[in-house]
Amino acid sequence: MATLTRILCACALAGAATSASAQAPVQAGTDATVNPTVARQQAQEIARGDPPRWYRDDPAQQTLRKELGAALQEAQNACRKVPAAERKSCMAEARATWQRETAQLGKPMPRQ
Repeated sequence: MATLTRILCACALAGAATSASAQAPVQAGTDATVNPTVARQQAQEIARGDPPRWYRDDPAQQTLRKELGAALQEAQNACRKVPAAERKSCMAEARATWQRETAQLGKPMPRQ
């Protein structure tokens, strides 16, 4: 699940970087386009690792479904900020990631 979160964050950052690159050159691989407050909060969350709720016994996997839905929503919000020419492919990629992750819900997830 942490991998999904990191991938979606990377996609969101890539989308933001793409839209910003049209305005001004930004060095690749930096958080230059991320609000400094948000960047600090993200760094703190990543440092804490996976939330324990991801590993509690949840037979219906409601927590994972909720997390995947939130990740999809964040990815779609990021896609809405990219240029119109790239928006359709960004949304399709977000949906494909969500579908791929929800298809794996029945399979056991590896612990970190």
